[in-house]
Amino acid sequence: MGIFDFLSGEFIDVIHWVDDTRDTMVWRFEREGHAIKYGAKLTVREGQAAVFVHEGQLADVFTPGLYLLETNNMPVLTTLQHWDHGFQSPFKSEIYFVNTTRFTDLKWGTKNPVMLRDPEFGPTRIRAFGTYSIRVKDPARFLVEIVGTDGEFTMDEISFQIRNIIVQEFSRVIAGSGIPVLDMAANTADLGRLIVAEVAPVLDAYGLEMPEFYIENISLPPAVEEALDKRTSMGLAGDLGKFTQYSAAEAMTAAARNPAGGGMAAGLGAGMGLAMAQQLAGQMPAPQVGPWGAMPAQAPQPAAPQPAAAPPSPPPPPAIEKVWHIAENGETRGPFSRATLGRMAATGELTRDTHVWTPGQDGWRRAGEVRDLAQLFTVMPPPPPPPGA
Repeated sequence: MGIFDFLSGEFIDVIHWVDDTRDTMVWRFEREGHAIKYGAKLTVREGQAAVFVHEGQLADVFTPGLYLLETNNMPVLTTLQHWDHGFQSPFKSEIYFVNTTRFTDLKWGTKNPVMLRDPEFGPTRIRAFGTYSIRVKDPARFLVEIVGTDGEFTMDEISFQIRNIIVQEFSRVIAGSGIPVLDMAANTADLGRLIVAEVAPVLDAYGLEMPEFYIENISLPPAVEEALDKRTSMGLAGDLGKFTQYSAAEAMTAAARNPAGGGMAAGLGAGMGLAMAQQLAGQMPAPQVGPWGAMPAQAPQPAAPQPAAAPPSPPPPPAIEKVWHIAENGETRGPFSRATLGRMAATGELTRDTHVWTPGQDGWRRAGEVRDLAQLFTVMPPPPPPPGA
């Protein structure tokens, strides 16, 4: 074997990468001295891209396929290297393999509650969490802006930064949406699309894109959730007076069935007896006084049983006024109250064909088709009768 055959065999002639991990985004092909033989084969598989860096400058990007590293298929590299020899001559370059598949099931969430102004509850704090996916869209830009000379770049190295971007845009979008907290669960898909649209320009500057974004849950602080549960329980209880009587009767029945109750049962019995005595005392007539002194009291006559008067029911909660949004020329306006929409209808700014939406409504509808707003478009009265008629 000649000396030239020996030197040719010292340099690698097959370059490829098989990824056996789930979080590697960029991997640099390692070779002692970065010596690559002229005419070597470069294999780029589906879901990969190969970025060629020569003498510190980004030379070319190879998409999936098989390539021979020669001057005729590396035009950019050729202008940098100025090949003028026809023999196999090794050159020193770096090859970075970039994973262009989706990195899925990545977590995001708000570490601190997000403050917003709810139309129904007023100032409110919420938390949210979900998942998203990331994909390298521009390998060259991603290598220049993020990776640099890192020989093995993983998803963990950039996931924290992406989560910060998501939380920032989520807080801004959710606070300015005007959607009530109770209706956010029905609008998570629309909120997700808005957040992705806001995050996309920042990720594009990194050479990334976000194919999927999901909001799994939006929750209130524990104290607010407890108050909301109490409000829901009050609505289910109905008449609070009857509910209180029923609860008291159940408590006394349970105490009577408890043989170990002892003093508690006795206390309940004494209390019930005192209450019955006071009720009977209120029914006893006062002694009558005649002209010769007090007359003997007559035996009390049993009074006819009177039905127990139910305690007054609590006043119903005030009606929650709806707020409305208007869609015009691809943009939304609002929220507006019904009184404001009435003034807009009087001036012609709101018509029957104007598209409106309110929380809880299934999609946009024309104002004339909404029962609450159709009354705003009254029919004009006929002309008045002539004088003297």
